[in-house]
Amino acid sequence: MTDTQIQAPPSTPAPVAVATRPSARERGTRLLAALFLAPTIVGIVVFTVVPIVGSVVLSLFHWNVIDSPSFAGTANYREMFTDSTVLVSFRNTLVFMVLAVALQLLIALTLALAVNGRMPAWLRSVFRSAFFFPLVLSAASISVVMKYLFNQDFGVVNWLLGLIGIAPVPWLTSENSAMAAVVLVYVWQQFGFSFLLFVGGLNNIPKEIHEAAALDGATGLRKHLGVTLPLLSPTLLVASVVGIINALQVFEQPYVLTNGGPGDSTRTVVMVIYESAFEQLRFGEASAVGVLLFVLIMAVTALQFRLSRRFVHYQ
Repeated sequence: MTDTQIQAPPSTPAPVAVATRPSARERGTRLLAALFLAPTIVGIVVFTVVPIVGSVVLSLFHWNVIDSPSFAGTANYREMFTDSTVLVSFRNTLVFMVLAVALQLLIALTLALAVNGRMPAWLRSVFRSAFFFPLVLSAASISVVMKYLFNQDFGVVNWLLGLIGIAPVPWLTSENSAMAAVVLVYVWQQFGFSFLLFVGGLNNIPKEIHEAAALDGATGLRKHLGVTLPLLSPTLLVASVVGIINALQVFEQPYVLTNGGPGDSTRTVVMVIYESAFEQLRFGEASAVGVLLFVLIMAVTALQFRLSRRFVHYQ
């Protein structure tokens, strides 16, 4: 018996991908998209990336605008960590951030729950506009008005307290109350943004979930803690991130109300940056403080998103 060779059928050659040139319509669409994106990209590069890089570079130099910059290496950073004013400003800013953001979120959430309850649509619109209105005003102009309202001698706030038998409070001249006044003014202006976020978040929660919770016996505070807050957690994350970033950069309210005083009790980091750069002409030192503030903001934001994996629930 002879061996026979079985020949395999010839294999079909693999198809070769043929590169096709984009049509004129596709090229036009890409060009149009690039033109629409160009202003945003240029704006981010010019007004965000370049200043950040420039601040980092400038923080390595001594420069007073008049003389030529001289390389200082890390001297500005070492000096910053031994400057009591800078350290106190970071402490004040962190205390302010905790108080202001906590109070802002609490007031905004409470009012959003109240407005989202049973009331006429026109009245709901009035409340939304009224609560958001302070946010569109200038922080400096509001602070000027509030400085008169919190005046110890002729301010309206102490006059109202006097009607119920409370002695005049040195709101802006005492270390114990100056920070409280700054926080109240800041929160009064800023809570409208968080309020609108919470109103939008509450409107996105399906009514069927609340109805099912009511059938299970969840009412009042129990319903809000067990149902509303978990479903509102993504909105809470956004409001807290924006609130903390804004609070860490607070400037107008303490600058106008107390000018950082009494002493350094209300001096914030941005105030130190302003004073070092534009009053003392120490741009290198001011840039070093700004870089550290930028790192702090990024670290706190990253920590928030890290913790959000455990506490934020998406539908």
